[in-house]
Amino acid sequence: MTGLQHIGLAQTQIQIAKLKYDGGGDWYGNKTALPNLAAYCNQTLRTNLDTDDEIVEVGSPDLFLYPYIYLTGHGNVVFSPNDAENLRNYLVAGGFLHIDDNYGLDQFIRLEMKKVFPELDFVELPFDHPIYRQKFKFPNGLPKIHEHDGQPAQGFGLIYEGRLVCFYSYESDLGNGWEDQSIYNDPESKRQEALKMGANIISYAFSE
Repeated sequence: MTGLQHIGLAQTQIQIAKLKYDGGGDWYGNKTALPNLAAYCNQTLRTNLDTDDEIVEVGSPDLFLYPYIYLTGHGNVVFSPNDAENLRNYLVAGGFLHIDDNYGLDQFIRLEMKKVFPELDFVELPFDHPIYRQKFKFPNGLPKIHEHDGQPAQGFGLIYEGRLVCFYSYESDLGNGWEDQSIYNDPESKRQEALKMGANIISYAFSE
């Protein structure tokens, strides 16, 4: 476990946060997602996560207060040189970024993450990767929560010096599955799949 994560775990409550970015994309989406995921992890993993909807800007020094940060949206994402440097320093220091495509994010986020790690490419994680085998088992990889275009859900990663520093859930819509049931009226079985996969990501992020 990294030094940054030790700091997070030493707090009375561990805080996780949504990442605010420039470019006009809807970074603020999925308002109930993280609070619901935190509550689920506290129940099933016996974590002590703060269930407030925390927000942190990508270029802020406060980024280092959070062992897990969540980025979502449908549209444009822009990282300034300072944003990219700050995010890289955070991830190299032991932080963990979960990018959750809310459909329409892919073409933008791939370009911006190249500013953060120009030497790295996203790689699809095999189904036997530990992120799919934490408390909950996903033998077929990332679950498909919302059907938009019929494409399979895929889990990608950026691996820096042997460590997965960024997990990118694509064509899945995990965050929408974490939202209050009344928002999307998803079947409870789909919400449970999304929450279980989210718990796996949290568990993995805090154990690496």
